[in-house]
Amino acid sequence: MTYKEEFIKFMEDSGVLKFGEFTLKSGRKAPYFLNAGSYCTGEQLVKLGHYYAQCIKEHNVEFDTLFGPAYKGMPLACSAAIALSNDFGINANYCFDRKEIKDHGEGGMFVGKNLEDGEKVIYIEDVMTSGKALRETLPKLKAQADVDVTAMFISVDRMEKGTGEKSAVQQTADDFGIPVYSIVNIYDIIDCIKKGIIGGKEYLDDIEAYIEKYGAKKD
Repeated sequence: MTYKEEFIKFMEDSGVLKFGEFTLKSGRKAPYFLNAGSYCTGEQLVKLGHYYAQCIKEHNVEFDTLFGPAYKGMPLACSAAIALSNDFGINANYCFDRKEIKDHGEGGMFVGKNLEDGEKVIYIEDVMTSGKALRETLPKLKAQADVDVTAMFISVDRMEKGTGEKSAVQQTADDFGIPVYSIVNIYDIIDCIKKGIIGGKEYLDDIEAYIEKYGAKKD
């Protein structure tokens, strides 16, 4: 299997990728669901970090620091930083934000690397649905220092329309000039179902109908 196929099988085995009927935050009824909050073991985090590191290495993006937004982004950034060191000998900084500013001790909004002007930052997230997390945390990053967010990496691109005809990934690139790379996308998942790498064949027609209705046009 390719590393993308391995990752999709890993998501299914970890209970992160599920099939059925789910109501999303958008109110849409989806035949599949992704929940990175289901990762709960050290072994899973080791594997997860490996897949993010592989994707980052594949796209050859310049960076100094990995940033993971609270809360789900925290273990993602940490595991990716460890994997970059172990797998590729890349010693990356990492940091994440607090939901509330710490008012004692050293104080501050961030934990980890103290961001500096000109620092190249990769934004690590699980799944992008609307781009809301980026819109909320990007001003925090810029308030800390004049950093350069060189890219955003997510685990899965659902490739769904946002408020308009474009997907959240496409809209983010347009609005902020930040390229978004995913380890896999919904079409990779469909291919794995068809190949029998994962289950879900009984939901394949529903998934394809869902994409027909809500999917954004491919670039």
